[in-house]
Amino acid sequence: MRLTVIIGSTRRGRFGPTVANWLAQQAAKQFEVDLVDLAAANLPATLPDTDDETPQEVAELSTRLAAADAFALVTPEINCSFPASLKTALDWYYEEWHAKPVAIVSYGREGGGSLATAQLRQVFTELQAVTIRNTVTMPCYWEQFTADGGWPKPSAGYEAAAKLMLDQLVWWAAALQDARKRRPYQA
Repeated sequence: MRLTVIIGSTRRGRFGPTVANWLAQQAAKQFEVDLVDLAAANLPATLPDTDDETPQEVAELSTRLAAADAFALVTPEINCSFPASLKTALDWYYEEWHAKPVAIVSYGREGGGSLATAQLRQVFTELQAVTIRNTVTMPCYWEQFTADGGWPKPSAGYEAAAKLMLDQLVWWAAALQDARKRRPYQA
């Protein structure tokens, strides 16, 4: 099973790569992991007309997304939502998301990104993807560094939350992969 982990923030000084690398380590126990950093993907911020040619960066990422059996999004919560860079990435693609499960890992202040997660669920419903119930929510994530600078503290509980989320993601990925093989998904 192939899991594509997407770092949703492109902001300088972002924490997303730390979370995504940690998640990729957790997921590698159950998945082949492809880590996509939207900061490196260089997707154009302006969407084209329907007759315009697809930009090369968009086509390259399309291949990687289409190959995924499941997705995990790593997103901060910014102004009670998810970042514009992630929305742009979601809007560039459509069929790549169809009938595939999506896990969400969010981080932020006291709410840990729960508002961003709620909005992403709405967007993925429109993209005909299935968001799984369990998430990893990281409130005040900056408080979870160990004395020697490691992250996260074992007491944060993130590993247990990730295991539950990834176990559910494996089940959904297998079920939807089997369903797509037996009967191609039609939007």
